[in-house]
Amino acid sequence: MATIAIVGLGYVGLVYGGAFADLGNSVWGIDIDVEKVDKLRQGKMPIYEPGLQELIRRNVEAGRLRFTTDYAEAIPGAEFVFICVGTPSTLDGDADMRAVRAATETIARHLSGHTIIVNKSTMPIGSGDFVSDLIEQLKPPSATFAVVTNPEFLREGSAVYDVFHPSRIVLGAEDREAAERVADLYRVLNAPILITDRRSAEMIKYASNAILATRISFINEIAQICEQVGADIKIVAQGMGYDPRIGPLFLEAGLGFGGSCFPKDVRALAAMAERVGCHPQLLHTVLEINEDQRRRFVRKVQELLGDLHGRPIALWGLAFKQDTDDVRESPALDVLRMLLQRGALVTAYDPAAMANAAREVPDAQYAPDPYAAVVGADALLIATPWNEFKQADLRRVKGLMRTPIIVDGRNIYEPAEVRSLGFVYVGVGRGHRTDLES
Repeated sequence: MATIAIVGLGYVGLVYGGAFADLGNSVWGIDIDVEKVDKLRQGKMPIYEPGLQELIRRNVEAGRLRFTTDYAEAIPGAEFVFICVGTPSTLDGDADMRAVRAATETIARHLSGHTIIVNKSTMPIGSGDFVSDLIEQLKPPSATFAVVTNPEFLREGSAVYDVFHPSRIVLGAEDREAAERVADLYRVLNAPILITDRRSAEMIKYASNAILATRISFINEIAQICEQVGADIKIVAQGMGYDPRIGPLFLEAGLGFGGSCFPKDVRALAAMAERVGCHPQLLHTVLEINEDQRRRFVRKVQELLGDLHGRPIALWGLAFKQDTDDVRESPALDVLRMLLQRGALVTAYDPAAMANAAREVPDAQYAPDPYAAVVGADALLIATPWNEFKQADLRRVKGLMRTPIIVDGRNIYEPAEVRSLGFVYVGVGRGHRTDLES
């Protein structure tokens, strides 16, 4: 059994803290947010993630997982300290390292004996050196340490599953023994383990997110072409996905990617590339296509309804993806803001993200259920592919709307089925112009 401290109790820190405790380790979770720590001590989750509440509750009750705001309570006795704080984008696209610096400085001052510091946060290339140098400057003279980079590859909405079924464990270190000790924490999961240098490990994380974001922007650009030539992007993606060189994943056309990882990591990688004299045209294009998807979606609504001023519109979905309450860089919120700017009267609903969305966009109306949102609406927009929306009673929806129009930004419905119910239906890459002419 290892003694572990997790610094930062967001999506990554909470999930890994719960998982390491579930594997039999003694875990301290540290966060400077007093309200968050108080909630966790009471068994309340500060975020929505399927399976997380049960994971945390089980290990708190077993005495393997505890929470504190006091570094002095958790750091001195820890064999491993995982840095899991946020690294959001700065205005120029770089990763904001202020939280990493603050956490590292505080960790350093509380070290005792030998400690392995694990960079779990997504940090720019060379951050392992930055953390190591900072700790060396501030640690007590008797303390020793090693820094290991260990990027996370969790998917929000599936994070609890992913942490116990990893596709790979990537470890970057200049100290092989330290990397092996971190690897020992994961060996029970029977995943491939790659041990390399810190900078390569850091780049693996950025490059992985960049290629996935690129696939999403690629299929969205193909969807734009499909709309002009009358092809169906769902069928096109299916045919592409059968090729083992391509595969089916991340080929779903829609409103593009959002969340806390893909947008900021692609921007950060592009900023790093420019700083060292490279010209990341592909990365910039990936971001441009992604942003344009939201604008194109709103233009489709305008083509159908004309002037949006005063028009009642229902919006289903606010989270950046299903099975999460995270609205960071959510395509749905971008669409919501654009509709409001054009004077639309938007009523929105989401199964999990309403409170977070209301803090970001207080000017919209928020409904208690999906059917309340569509009452009197001139159009229903689908922005997040929750199963609740896929299984909705569309006959009931049609009866509640003023004008039976669905603009499906996630292609969750089959056009022929929806049209057979009497709706005007417009998807992404599914013969949009033909729909308008029919």
